[in-house]
Amino acid sequence: MSRRRVILIVLSLFVPAVFFTAVILYGRLYSPSVFPVGDESVLLIPEEAGYEQAMDTIEANLEIKNLKVLKWVAEKKKYPVLVKPGKYVINKALSNNDLINLLRGGRQTPVRITFNNIRTLNELAGKIGGQIEADSAEIMAFFSDPENYSGDGFRPETVISVFLPDTYEFYWNTSARKLYVRMLREYNRYWNRDRIKKSEEIGLSPVEVSTLASIVDEEALKNDEKPRIAGVYMNRLRSGMPLQADPTIKFAINNFNVNRILYRHLETDSPYNTYKYAGLPPGPIACPSINGLEAVLNAEKHDYLYFAARPDFSGYHNFSRTLSEHNMNARRYQNELNRRRIYR
Repeated sequence: MSRRRVILIVLSLFVPAVFFTAVILYGRLYSPSVFPVGDESVLLIPEEAGYEQAMDTIEANLEIKNLKVLKWVAEKKKYPVLVKPGKYVINKALSNNDLINLLRGGRQTPVRITFNNIRTLNELAGKIGGQIEADSAEIMAFFSDPENYSGDGFRPETVISVFLPDTYEFYWNTSARKLYVRMLREYNRYWNRDRIKKSEEIGLSPVEVSTLASIVDEEALKNDEKPRIAGVYMNRLRSGMPLQADPTIKFAINNFNVNRILYRHLETDSPYNTYKYAGLPPGPIACPSINGLEAVLNAEKHDYLYFAARPDFSGYHNFSRTLSEHNMNARRYQNELNRRRIYR
């Protein structure tokens, strides 16, 4: 038999074998082989997870055509030493290759978190904890230690001002410290040179602006009225008058559901009682909104010293320059409360 004939026979046997092997390998790598359960499946890989834990999570949350093949692909692609924590949302069929590339590349799905109307750090921790890997206890433990943020100029009473209400995207494997660092970055972005200059012009630090803004937010139901209310408080601060802001009393008594501030509430001995103590309270009584901050920085210039809710319950207020005029406005509102049998 000639040499050429031998080569042809070998090739005739070898090429189909190679082709067949290639087809099998291609199928293992690129054919749809992992599927979400229902419309989508969520894989949560914790920060310290190793390969075995990651594979257990995959197996528990996905429909897998052949687990042995998936593990073979994972090992060939060095996933055991490239496990990346995070939240991965699988909402379509993937090949083994695509799934492992997604996981080893750390291409996790961001978590969108919205918060507003948050009054305390406990409430904030409860809102955010559970949506990221850090739970509410870890978040509160971070804020319970002032050493974590005192270097940035904040105290336990003021650090809530860092959290500007909005919708943000975080990675699921966000720790309490990473949460704070991210929000501090947003806070510093807001407090640019122009806004710091405005705060200096009105004689308040950024934290003091946040404190007053949180009061304005609680007083005003209408955004278009916030600059005028802010102007009233600025007039009081400049004249040395107590702010006498009802929302600070609610904060002091830790009851935000009261509809009517009574004389016994005004006797509460708290630095947040702005009827007892002049000036701003120790810190914000809520996360200040952007609208509230802008209202203080651009407070309306007028000579009003008082305001009282309108008795039509429209959400707007009547403003006055004198105490006698204010007492009449306040009496009309109180009479309407009585008429509606709102006593507390």
